Amino acid sequence: MGRRRDVRFVSSGVKLPSASASAPAPSPAPAPALLSAALPFAHIGRAFDAAARRLGACLPRVPVARADTAAPPPVRRHGKDAGGGGEERVLISEVAVRGKDGEPLERPELEAAAAAALRACRPNAALTVREVQEDVHRVVESGLFRSCMPVAVDTRDGIRLVFEVEPNQDFHGLVCEGANMLPSKFLEDAFRDRHGKIINIRHLDQVIKSVNGWYQERGLTGLVSYAEILSGGILRLQVSEAEVNNINIRFLDRKTGEPTVGKTQPETILRQLTTKKGQAYNRAQVKRDVETILTMGIMEDVTIIPQPVGDSNKVDLVMNLVERPSGGFSAGGGISSGITNGPLSGLIGSFAYSHRNVFGRNKKLNLSLERGQIDSIFRLNFTDPWIDGDNKRTSRTVMVQNSRTPGTLVHGGDHPDHGPITIGRVTAGVEYSRPFRPKWSGTLGLIFQHAGARDDKSNPIIRDFYNSQLTASGNDYDDTLLAKFESVYTDSGDHSSTMFVFNVEQGLPVLPEWLSFNRVTTRLRQGYEIGPARLLLSASGGHVEGNFPPHEAFAIGGTNSVRGYEEGAVGSGRSYAVGSGEVSCRMFGPLEGVVFGDYGSDLGSGPKVPGDPAGARGKPGSGYGYGVGVRVDSPLGPLRLEYAFNDKQARRFHFAVGYRN
Repeated sequence: MGRRRDVRFVSSGVKLPSASASAPAPSPAPAPALLSAALPFAHIGRAFDAAARRLGACLPRVPVARADTAAPPPVRRHGKDAGGGGEERVLISEVAVRGKDGEPLERPELEAAAAAALRACRPNAALTVREVQEDVHRVVESGLFRSCMPVAVDTRDGIRLVFEVEPNQDFHGLVCEGANMLPSKFLEDAFRDRHGKIINIRHLDQVIKSVNGWYQERGLTGLVSYAEILSGGILRLQVSEAEVNNINIRFLDRKTGEPTVGKTQPETILRQLTTKKGQAYNRAQVKRDVETILTMGIMEDVTIIPQPVGDSNKVDLVMNLVERPSGGFSAGGGISSGITNGPLSGLIGSFAYSHRNVFGRNKKLNLSLERGQIDSIFRLNFTDPWIDGDNKRTSRTVMVQNSRTPGTLVHGGDHPDHGPITIGRVTAGVEYSRPFRPKWSGTLGLIFQHAGARDDKSNPIIRDFYNSQLTASGNDYDDTLLAKFESVYTDSGDHSSTMFVFNVEQGLPVLPEWLSFNRVTTRLRQGYEIGPARLLLSASGGHVEGNFPPHEAFAIGGTNSVRGYEEGAVGSGRSYAVGSGEVSCRMFGPLEGVVFGDYGSDLGSGPKVPGDPAGARGKPGSGYGYGVGVRVDSPLGPLRLEYAFNDKQARRFHFAVGYRN
């Protein structure tokens, strides 16, 4: 929001205490209380001293009863205040409200308002100076008067107490300075119906509180630091907003907490911040910046401390950073979805090296090797989360992969006369990703793939035991250059939140023998809270058009598809649709119980896959499954153990690590 030097407001001698720009904006004290120092209350004691002297001079005519007087006169009675403190009481015969010049007020409603504020001062009452002063405060606290002076007049009928009041001016305008973030409409609405009416300090106090509250609600450090009424009925408000003067980065040692030299380039950190030098200091924004830096994955701890700069409304932000170790070697394991038989079915061991802060610029290098009974995957990924010189937060990932995976998802399992088929792929490509709307992100990529089938001796083959083709080109290997586009919507990071993924891949026939096909897939997930339980609905589907290898067909069935079936046992098609629903409920500790149901179909597209691998293996093309399961939270992610039945009355255990796709 741009600076608005033309916004103006108007008021009368109201002074508010200034606050440190770096501290949270405190709620201002009530305006009348703040006014008390500026209003002429000091004359009250002197006025009553003079009244007492006059009364003393006329004691023969106006009897005065002291505290030690046994029987004071019943009408004009003064004595010591029974409440303690030994204050003299003076009998008042008449109480009146007048203007500053002693004349009646032009507005009867103002005189009535002042009279209504009086509590102790009544005709024929014996009063102390303190009681009169309290009534003076009440008149001023009504918010309509600039000053109130009690005047005691000795008359023939007794002492007449006159409250000479000075009303505030009529409101004719407003000047507001320093409110660069506060919308002008906020103050316009607050004073919209006040033009031409007398300025009410109580209303002004409420406006000041609402302005301060506006800053607090938004995590901003700002408050009304000064207010006054100028001549002509113009209110002037001075707003103090804290401004970021400088941002300093300081690295701390992980063990000692002492300052040290960091490995990360300062500009790599500063470019992540939405808080910039010269902007208003926003505590909520600074908190989000801390979370952003932590999500980079290279910091163990981040704190940002505001420090005031002298007497100005500026703050320096000191950012304390504790770096994580840059990387190292690790080992682990997993489960392959392509192997379903054997005592150690699907177990995979892995070894990896990662560096999460290459060159101190948050660039990621990952090198991994996975090995199973049949699986073998070597990956090399280099990711730049934010390309230098780009202001759209575009990331770039360069990837090289050599893999050997089971072909059982499409081409069935082992056969007595034929060993298992594996699919070998060499893949290389580059992808660019960036957020383009809140909760939306997109990815563009160009990927080359060299893929083919192999027998159990790792020799290339082009047909399986059923004489079904294994490559689209008829050669030992198919070459494909894929242009990829993916759009992802995520409501939050929680697994039960809304998620939508749309993916398009287009094979580019740069050379005549390269494959040309178009593949579209989509996934949708939506969660609902139902009392203590949670309902999760998910659906996915896709279609391939063009010349593609059969091992790229959509495999239906298995742990992440239709449970109750083996992997890929429902069908393999050019098209597919899978829907799932599950209800989960926390049981105790990290244990969660689940009831689920799945359905999947190839939409009649199985025979359209080159070689019809599903038809040759008697896959039904559609099916459903249902069952129960438990999940346990672990450092590796949710451990899932599920027991499912399918529509063929077969039953099957499923075990997996991580959420269902």
